[in-house]
This record gives sequence, C-alpha cells and structure tokens, in this order.
Amino acid sequence: MDLLELIDEIEDIVEAGTSVPLTNKVMVNKEEIMELLREIRIKLPDEIKQAAWIKEERERIISQAQETAENILNDTQLKLEQMINKEEVLKNANQKANDIIRKAQLSAEEIRNGALDYADELLYETQERLKELIQLLNENRKELKIISDEAKDITK
Repeated sequence: MDLLELIDEIEDIVEAGTSVPLTNKVMVNKEEIMELLREIRIKLPDEIKQAAWIKEERERIISQAQETAENILNDTQLKLEQMINKEEVLKNANQKANDIIRKAQLSAEEIRNGALDYADELLYETQERLKELIQLLNENRKELKIISDEAKDITK
C-alpha cells in the first residue's frame, strides 16, 4: 500500500471507532493504528526520497531551461546586433553610392554644358572669321572688277 491508502485506512478506523459520550473523542484499536503508523514510517522515507529527487530534478530542469533560454536570448541579441550593423553598413554604402552618382551626374552635366559653350564659342568665332573673310573676298572682287574694267577701257 502507498501512503495515501494507509492514511485512508486510519481515517476509516477513526470514523468507525466507538464515540465516547459527551466528548469529541473516539475509542479505536490501538494495535491497528500502531501497525498502520509503523507501515507509514517504513514507507515515508521512500516517499520523501522520491519527492526530494523529484524536487531536485524539477529545479535542475528549470535551471537548465533558464540557461538555455538565456543562451538563446544572448544569441538572438548578438545576431540582431550583427543584422543591425550590417543594415547600417549597407545603408551607409547605399548613401555614399547615391552621393557619388549624384556628384558624377552633376559633374557630367557641368562638363557637357562647358563643352557645348566651348563649341558654341568656337562656332561663333569661326562665323565671325568667315564674315570677315567674305567681306574681304567681296572687297577683293570689287577691286578686281575695277581693275578688270580699267584694263578693258585701256585696251579699247
């Protein structure tokens, strides 16, 4: 029998005992009670040992679970920090790349505008030179015409 059954038996004996009139006392068989108490004493150490072992095992399992949970939290925190650091590095790299691209675009625009202005200036100067040359050619043709007309008048 286990301890609970032995205790139940003691309760049954006490309830079945003869009541002493005008008191709250009961007469029971002393030998029966003493025998059950001896069995309880014999079984009690095993039950206590088992309960103590269960308590220690429970504490060990809880401690191990807490340690595992802390390790998981620490690993997760470390991975999160690494991810945040990678995200920051990536964000900074993207920002720098965008800045470089924007500066390159501005520089390319400035170079293009400068080249267009230079080409326009060269064309203007060439146009002015050509105007001067055309004017000079026109003057030379007039002079040539005058000389040609004079030569015709002399030969006539």
